Amino acid sequence: MAAKHDYYKTLQLEREASDEDVKKAYRKLARKFHPDLNPGDKSSEERFKNVQEAYDVLSDAGKRQVYDQLGYYSASGTPPGGAQHGPGMGFGGFDFEQMARNRAGAKNRSAGGDGGGFGDLFSQFFRRGAEPEKGPEKGSDLEYALNISFWQAIKGTQSKLNVMRQEVCGPCGGSGVAGHSSPACPQCGGKGTVSQMAGAMRFDLSCPRCNGRGKIANACTACHGEGRVARSEPVEIRIPPGAKSGSRLRVASKGNSGTMGGAAGDLYITTRVEAHPFFTRVGDDIEIQVPVTVTEAGLGAKIEVPTIDGRTVLKVPQGTQNRQRFRLREKGVLNPPKNHRGDQIVEVYIQAPQSSDERTREILRELAQLHPEDPRADVWAKAEA
Repeated sequence: MAAKHDYYKTLQLEREASDEDVKKAYRKLARKFHPDLNPGDKSSEERFKNVQEAYDVLSDAGKRQVYDQLGYYSASGTPPGGAQHGPGMGFGGFDFEQMARNRAGAKNRSAGGDGGGFGDLFSQFFRRGAEPEKGPEKGSDLEYALNISFWQAIKGTQSKLNVMRQEVCGPCGGSGVAGHSSPACPQCGGKGTVSQMAGAMRFDLSCPRCNGRGKIANACTACHGEGRVARSEPVEIRIPPGAKSGSRLRVASKGNSGTMGGAAGDLYITTRVEAHPFFTRVGDDIEIQVPVTVTEAGLGAKIEVPTIDGRTVLKVPQGTQNRQRFRLREKGVLNPPKNHRGDQIVEVYIQAPQSSDERTREILRELAQLHPEDPRADVWAKAEA
């Protein structure tokens, strides 16, 4: 793809950024400008496409090397607007000063790199013969976030997600060439190299017009020579039971299409589960709080409590204390990999009766006479120790 903008600036990165830095920057910006999160915002949609384009090149070591060395990447080998001349540029449009800087940056990113030298630069660019044709390259992966409800996460669900991805161009079959033809390059006459003089020395350089291929593509008007076009595609996503916030699902071959017949990348879905007003999920367990009366706590009782499967009976033993917790085995969330369910934890809190009538107050006074012990005695003993 031809660079219409600086890919490093698009991803807000320095040229020495590591592969992990590229991935982190892409995830952050893709979420920020995704069309689903900015409906109707053409500017965000364009920024999203630019981010996708930049990541597609900088996440691939081969493409990134070409981009760093030439200042552009094109599947067809045709530079955007042809070779340009400017300050520091010679030999038919090559900016050797920038190439040296880019080369040093690439060396610094590799383990044990020594930064390279001028001789190394000559070995890269002043060589005879056309460069070999590039083979198929796999497409880059895509990452999307999907919001689901508490119950969708518990029970599992199917959802349709509109994914913006690079697809193989139909009119040119992914070749980037109109009519699938590639005429000889007019600059090198099909040789793949051009001769340049430096004083009394003559060098054969890889042709900048066709990138050493000897042929120049008659760019397809549908994809502008890219071989791929950006389209929004609805993708069915199956969320299994027990999904959590942060769960990562892989949908094979639904990332960006490859080039030169290469396989498509994958689509990764990260789930975000909405909270529930009553049920609290802790791992595979479910926690709830329910009230009990003074008499239920003191005398013991069987009470109905809600679970994610419906109602069930909880036995409250005699003398139950406030904030006491009980465990209902395998009433929690299903964990498919373990084929096991978590538990439900029920925390009870004692609800005092409303003493709005004299009879109730009389009974409470009698209760106080029957149990005159001070429940805070241990508190005072510990505080004064």
